[in-house]
Amino acid sequence: MKTEPGCGPGHIAEGLPMNSADHLVSDRHGLSDHTKGLLAACVVVLCWSGFNIVSRLGSKGVLTPFDIAAMRFGVSGLIALPFFLVRVKPVDWPRYMALALFGGLGYGLLVYSGFAFAPTAHAGVFVNGGIPFWTIVIVAVLAGFRLARHIALALLLSSFGLVLIGYDSVVAGRGGAQWIGDLLFFAAALTWAIFGLLMRRWQVRPWLAITGVASFSCVAYLPVYLLWLPKAVLLAPAGEIALQCVYQGVVAALLAGSMYSYANHKIGACQASMMLALVPGVSAVGAWLLLDEAIGLRVIVGILVVSAGAVLCALPPRKG
Repeated sequence: MKTEPGCGPGHIAEGLPMNSADHLVSDRHGLSDHTKGLLAACVVVLCWSGFNIVSRLGSKGVLTPFDIAAMRFGVSGLIALPFFLVRVKPVDWPRYMALALFGGLGYGLLVYSGFAFAPTAHAGVFVNGGIPFWTIVIVAVLAGFRLARHIALALLLSSFGLVLIGYDSVVAGRGGAQWIGDLLFFAAALTWAIFGLLMRRWQVRPWLAITGVASFSCVAYLPVYLLWLPKAVLLAPAGEIALQCVYQGVVAALLAGSMYSYANHKIGACQASMMLALVPGVSAVGAWLLLDEAIGLRVIVGILVVSAGAVLCALPPRKG
Protein backbone atom coordinates (compact mmCIF):
# COMPACT_ATOMS: atom_id res chain seq x y z
CA MET A 1 0.00 0.00 0.00
CA LYS A 2 1.31 3.46 -0.88
CA THR A 3 1.67 6.16 1.73
CA GLU A 4 0.49 9.72 2.03
CA PRO A 5 3.44 12.11 1.73
CA GLY A 6 2.02 14.40 4.39
CA CYS A 7 2.20 11.56 6.90
CA GLY A 8 5.48 10.23 5.63
CA PRO A 9 6.71 6.72 4.93
CA GLY A 10 5.87 4.52 7.86
CA HIS A 11 3.58 7.16 9.34
CA ILE A 12 0.06 6.59 8.05
CA ALA A 13 -0.60 4.36 5.09
CA GLU A 14 -3.45 6.04 3.32
CA GLY A 15 -3.59 4.35 -0.04
CA LEU A 16 -3.10 7.70 -1.75
CA PRO A 17 -0.62 8.10 -4.59
CA MET A 18 2.65 9.88 -3.99
CA ASN A 19 3.87 12.39 -6.52
CA SER A 20 7.51 11.51 -6.03
CA ALA A 21 9.97 10.29 -3.44
CA ASP A 22 11.98 13.45 -3.53
CA HIS A 23 9.51 15.86 -1.97
CA LEU A 24 12.18 16.91 0.54
CA VAL A 25 14.85 17.59 -2.08
CA SER A 26 15.50 21.24 -2.86
CA ASP A 27 14.81 22.44 -6.38
CA ARG A 28 17.02 24.75 -8.40
CA HIS A 29 15.67 27.76 -6.56
CA GLY A 30 16.69 26.38 -3.16
CA LEU A 31 13.23 25.56 -1.76
CA SER A 32 12.04 22.01 -1.21
CA ASP A 33 8.47 20.92 -1.88
CA HIS A 34 8.06 20.52 1.86
CA THR A 35 9.06 24.14 2.47
CA LYS A 36 6.82 25.39 -0.32
CA GLY A 37 3.91 23.44 1.14
CA LEU A 38 4.51 24.85 4.63
CA LEU A 39 4.72 28.40 3.27
CA ALA A 40 1.43 27.91 1.43
CA ALA A 41 -0.11 26.56 4.63
CA CYS A 42 1.08 29.66 6.51
CA VAL A 43 -0.75 31.83 3.98
CA VAL A 44 -3.87 29.76 4.66
CA VAL A 45 -3.46 30.30 8.41
CA LEU A 46 -3.44 34.08 7.92
CA CYS A 47 -6.36 34.03 5.47
CA TRP A 48 -8.54 31.73 7.58
CA SER A 49 -7.82 33.64 10.78
CA GLY A 50 -9.15 36.73 9.06
CA PHE A 51 -12.02 34.66 7.67
CA ASN A 52 -13.13 33.70 11.18
CA ILE A 53 -13.10 37.33 12.31
CA VAL A 54 -14.82 38.73 9.21
CA SER A 55 -17.49 35.99 9.27
CA ARG A 56 -18.20 36.57 12.96
CA LEU A 57 -18.42 40.31 12.30
CA GLY A 58 -20.93 39.67 9.53
CA SER A 59 -23.04 37.37 11.70
CA LYS A 60 -23.31 40.07 14.41
CA GLY A 61 -24.94 42.47 11.94
CA VAL A 62 -28.13 42.13 9.92
CA LEU A 63 -26.73 39.65 7.41
CA THR A 64 -27.99 36.07 7.61
CA PRO A 65 -25.67 33.06 7.19
CA PHE A 66 -27.35 32.55 3.82
CA ASP A 67 -26.41 36.08 2.74
CA ILE A 68 -22.75 35.55 3.62
CA ALA A 69 -22.72 32.19 1.83
CA ALA A 70 -24.24 33.84 -1.25
CA MET A 71 -21.45 36.43 -1.27
CA ARG A 72 -18.81 33.71 -0.99
CA PHE A 73 -20.23 31.47 -3.69
CA GLY A 74 -21.47 34.28 -5.93
CA VAL A 75 -18.25 36.29 -6.13
CA SER A 76 -15.89 33.31 -6.32
CA GLY A 77 -18.14 31.49 -8.78
CA LEU A 78 -18.44 34.41 -11.19
CA ILE A 79 -14.65 34.78 -11.19
CA ALA A 80 -13.90 31.07 -11.51
CA LEU A 81 -16.64 29.84 -13.86
CA PRO A 82 -15.20 31.12 -17.19
CA PHE A 83 -11.78 29.70 -16.34
CA PHE A 84 -13.26 26.36 -15.29
CA LEU A 85 -15.41 25.96 -18.40
CA VAL A 86 -12.40 26.53 -20.65
CA ARG A 87 -9.97 24.25 -18.77
CA VAL A 88 -12.09 21.26 -17.68
CA LYS A 89 -13.97 18.88 -19.95
CA PRO A 90 -17.59 17.97 -19.04
CA VAL A 91 -16.61 14.31 -18.64
CA ASP A 92 -14.55 15.31 -15.59
CA TRP A 93 -17.26 17.46 -13.96
CA PRO A 94 -18.68 14.80 -11.58
CA ARG A 95 -15.52 14.81 -9.46
CA TYR A 96 -15.61 18.58 -9.18
CA MET A 97 -19.28 18.41 -8.18
CA ALA A 98 -18.34 16.07 -5.34
CA LEU A 99 -15.53 18.40 -4.27
CA ALA A 100 -17.98 21.32 -4.32
CA LEU A 101 -20.45 19.39 -2.17
CA PHE A 102 -17.90 18.96 0.62
CA GLY A 103 -15.41 21.83 0.19
CA GLY A 104 -17.94 24.41 -0.96
CA LEU A 105 -21.62 24.04 -0.08
CA GLY A 106 -21.29 21.73 2.92
CA TYR A 107 -18.41 23.59 4.52
CA GLY A 108 -19.70 27.09 3.82
CA LEU A 109 -23.27 26.62 5.01
CA LEU A 110 -22.24 24.79 8.18
CA VAL A 111 -19.55 27.25 9.21
CA TYR A 112 -21.61 30.39 8.51
CA SER A 113 -24.53 28.94 10.47
CA GLY A 114 -22.17 28.20 13.34
CA PHE A 115 -21.11 31.84 13.60
CA ALA A 116 -24.71 32.75 14.51
CA PHE A 117 -24.34 30.77 17.77
CA ALA A 118 -20.67 30.65 18.80
CA PRO A 119 -17.79 33.16 19.03
CA THR A 120 -14.75 33.41 16.81
CA ALA A 121 -12.43 31.59 19.22
CA HIS A 122 -14.66 28.52 19.04
CA ALA A 123 -14.69 28.60 15.24
CA GLY A 124 -10.92 28.75 15.17
CA VAL A 125 -10.67 25.65 17.31
CA PHE A 126 -13.56 23.50 16.20
CA VAL A 127 -13.13 24.20 12.47
CA ASN A 128 -9.40 24.62 12.07
CA GLY A 129 -8.56 22.27 14.92
CA GLY A 130 -11.24 19.85 13.78
CA ILE A 131 -9.97 19.56 10.21
CA PRO A 132 -6.68 17.86 11.19
CA PHE A 133 -8.55 15.78 13.76
CA TRP A 134 -10.99 14.41 11.19
CA THR A 135 -8.29 14.06 8.50
CA ILE A 136 -6.05 11.92 10.68
CA VAL A 137 -8.98 9.89 12.00
CA ILE A 138 -10.22 9.10 8.48
CA VAL A 139 -6.70 8.32 7.27
CA ALA A 140 -6.05 6.11 10.30
CA VAL A 141 -9.27 4.15 9.71
CA LEU A 142 -8.37 3.61 6.06
CA ALA A 143 -4.86 2.51 7.07
CA GLY A 144 -5.96 0.13 9.82
CA PHE A 145 -5.07 2.57 12.63
CA ARG A 146 -1.34 2.64 11.87
CA LEU A 147 -0.11 5.92 13.31
CA ALA A 148 3.42 7.19 13.74
CA ARG A 149 4.28 8.17 17.31
CA HIS A 150 4.58 11.91 16.67
CA ILE A 151 1.39 11.96 14.57
CA ALA A 152 -0.52 10.21 17.36
CA LEU A 153 0.89 12.65 19.92
CA ALA A 154 -0.06 15.61 17.73
CA LEU A 155 -3.61 14.27 17.44
CA LEU A 156 -3.86 13.81 21.21
CA LEU A 157 -2.61 17.34 21.84
CA SER A 158 -5.08 18.80 19.38
CA SER A 159 -7.96 16.81 20.86
CA PHE A 160 -7.07 17.92 24.38
CA GLY A 161 -6.90 21.52 23.20
CA LEU A 162 -10.38 21.18 21.68
CA VAL A 163 -11.74 19.97 25.01
CA LEU A 164 -10.16 22.89 26.86
CA ILE A 165 -11.43 25.55 24.47
CA GLY A 166 -14.94 24.12 24.32
CA TYR A 167 -15.26 23.22 28.00
CA ASP A 168 -17.65 25.99 29.04
CA SER A 169 -20.10 25.51 26.18
CA VAL A 170 -19.90 21.74 25.66
CA VAL A 171 -18.66 20.03 28.83
CA ALA A 172 -19.87 22.41 31.53
CA GLY A 173 -23.00 23.44 29.66
CA ARG A 174 -22.54 27.13 30.52
CA GLY A 175 -22.44 28.47 27.01
CA GLY A 176 -26.17 28.69 26.31
CA ALA A 177 -26.70 27.89 22.63
CA GLN A 178 -22.98 27.99 21.85
CA TRP A 179 -22.88 24.20 21.75
CA ILE A 180 -25.01 24.32 18.58
CA GLY A 181 -22.42 26.50 16.88
CA ASP A 182 -19.63 24.23 18.11
CA LEU A 183 -21.32 21.17 16.60
CA LEU A 184 -21.87 23.02 13.32
CA PHE A 185 -18.20 24.04 13.27
CA PHE A 186 -17.07 20.47 13.95
CA ALA A 187 -19.33 19.18 11.16
CA ALA A 188 -17.86 21.81 8.81
CA ALA A 189 -14.40 20.53 9.69
CA LEU A 190 -15.47 17.01 8.68
CA THR A 191 -16.68 18.19 5.26
CA TRP A 192 -13.41 20.05 4.60
CA ALA A 193 -11.34 17.05 5.69
CA ILE A 194 -13.24 14.86 3.22
CA PHE A 195 -12.68 17.49 0.52
CA GLY A 196 -8.92 17.52 1.13
CA LEU A 197 -8.63 13.74 1.08
CA LEU A 198 -10.74 13.40 -2.07
CA MET A 199 -8.67 16.04 -3.85
CA ARG A 200 -5.48 14.22 -2.85
CA ARG A 201 -6.81 10.81 -3.90
CA TRP A 202 -8.00 12.04 -7.26
CA GLN A 203 -4.80 14.08 -7.82
CA VAL A 204 -6.78 17.15 -8.86
CA ARG A 205 -4.62 20.17 -9.65
CA PRO A 206 -5.00 22.79 -6.89
CA TRP A 207 -6.26 25.69 -8.98
CA LEU A 208 -8.66 23.51 -10.95
CA ALA A 209 -10.03 22.08 -7.70
CA ILE A 210 -10.80 25.51 -6.29
CA THR A 211 -12.31 26.88 -9.51
CA GLY A 212 -14.46 23.76 -9.79
CA VAL A 213 -15.65 24.11 -6.18
CA ALA A 214 -16.43 27.79 -6.71
CA SER A 215 -18.22 27.20 -10.01
CA PHE A 216 -20.49 24.37 -8.95
CA SER A 217 -21.20 25.91 -5.54
CA CYS A 218 -22.30 29.10 -7.28
CA VAL A 219 -24.50 27.33 -9.81
CA ALA A 220 -26.14 25.11 -7.18
CA TYR A 221 -26.59 27.65 -4.40
CA LEU A 222 -27.50 31.01 -5.90
CA PRO A 223 -30.85 29.94 -7.48
CA VAL A 224 -31.95 28.37 -4.18
CA TYR A 225 -30.85 31.44 -2.24
CA LEU A 226 -32.59 33.90 -4.57
CA LEU A 227 -35.87 31.97 -4.69
CA TRP A 228 -36.35 30.51 -1.22
CA LEU A 229 -33.83 31.42 1.48
CA PRO A 230 -34.23 34.35 3.95
CA LYS A 231 -32.29 37.49 2.99
CA ALA A 232 -31.28 40.70 4.73
CA VAL A 233 -28.62 41.90 2.33
CA LEU A 234 -30.60 44.99 1.33
CA LEU A 235 -30.59 46.15 4.96
CA ALA A 236 -26.81 45.95 5.39
CA PRO A 237 -24.47 48.93 4.90
CA ALA A 238 -22.59 49.06 1.61
CA GLY A 239 -19.23 48.86 3.37
CA GLU A 240 -20.19 45.66 5.17
CA ILE A 241 -21.40 44.09 1.93
CA ALA A 242 -18.17 45.05 0.16
CA LEU A 243 -16.02 43.64 2.98
CA GLN A 244 -17.87 40.32 2.97
CA CYS A 245 -17.84 40.02 -0.84
CA VAL A 246 -14.11 40.67 -1.14
CA TYR A 247 -13.00 38.59 1.82
CA GLN A 248 -15.42 35.69 1.45
CA GLY A 249 -15.39 35.48 -2.32
CA VAL A 250 -11.77 36.28 -3.12
CA VAL A 251 -9.56 35.84 -0.05
CA ALA A 252 -11.30 32.91 1.67
CA ALA A 253 -12.75 31.00 -1.27
CA LEU A 254 -10.09 31.51 -3.93
CA LEU A 255 -6.80 32.54 -2.34
CA ALA A 256 -6.98 30.47 0.86
CA GLY A 257 -8.63 27.58 -0.94
CA SER A 258 -5.99 27.41 -3.66
CA MET A 259 -3.15 27.74 -1.12
CA TYR A 260 -4.59 24.90 0.95
CA SER A 261 -4.95 22.77 -2.15
CA TYR A 262 -1.33 23.55 -3.08
CA ALA A 263 -0.11 22.66 0.42
CA ASN A 264 -2.16 19.46 0.26
CA HIS A 265 -0.48 18.66 -3.05
CA LYS A 266 3.05 19.36 -1.78
CA ILE A 267 3.11 18.00 1.79
CA GLY A 268 0.01 15.81 1.94
CA ALA A 269 -3.34 15.98 3.68
CA CYS A 270 -2.08 15.23 7.19
CA GLN A 271 0.50 17.97 7.50
CA ALA A 272 -1.51 20.51 5.51
CA SER A 273 -4.51 20.02 7.78
CA MET A 274 -2.45 20.03 10.98
CA MET A 275 -1.06 23.45 10.08
CA LEU A 276 -4.61 24.80 10.31
CA ALA A 277 -4.53 24.12 14.03
CA LEU A 278 -2.45 27.31 14.27
CA VAL A 279 -5.50 29.34 13.23
CA PRO A 280 -7.26 29.33 16.66
CA GLY A 281 -4.51 31.33 18.32
CA VAL A 282 -4.42 33.96 15.60
CA SER A 283 -8.24 34.08 15.40
CA ALA A 284 -8.74 34.43 19.15
CA VAL A 285 -6.16 37.20 19.48
CA GLY A 286 -7.59 39.01 16.46
CA ALA A 287 -11.15 38.73 17.82
CA TRP A 288 -9.95 40.04 21.18
CA LEU A 289 -8.36 43.05 19.51
CA LEU A 290 -11.03 43.77 16.88
CA LEU A 291 -14.31 42.37 18.23
CA ASP A 292 -13.69 42.74 21.98
CA GLU A 293 -14.32 39.01 22.53
CA ALA A 294 -12.84 37.89 25.84
CA ILE A 295 -10.49 34.90 26.00
CA GLY A 296 -10.03 33.21 29.37
CA LEU A 297 -7.10 31.28 30.74
CA ARG A 298 -8.55 27.91 29.73
CA VAL A 299 -9.00 29.14 26.15
CA ILE A 300 -5.41 30.42 26.06
CA VAL A 301 -4.05 27.09 27.32
CA GLY A 302 -6.18 25.25 24.78
CA ILE A 303 -4.84 27.42 21.98
CA LEU A 304 -1.26 26.74 23.04
CA VAL A 305 -1.87 22.98 23.25
CA VAL A 306 -3.51 22.82 19.81
CA SER A 307 -0.72 24.93 18.34
CA ALA A 308 1.89 22.61 19.84
CA GLY A 309 0.19 19.70 18.10
CA ALA A 310 0.30 21.56 14.79
CA VAL A 311 4.00 22.32 15.14
CA LEU A 312 4.75 18.70 16.03
CA CYS A 313 2.91 17.39 12.98
CA ALA A 314 4.60 19.97 10.72
CA LEU A 315 7.98 18.31 11.21
CA PRO A 316 9.22 16.86 7.91
CA PRO A 317 8.73 13.12 7.47
CA ARG A 318 11.71 10.87 8.08
CA LYS A 319 13.37 9.20 5.11
CA GLY A 320 13.30 5.47 4.80
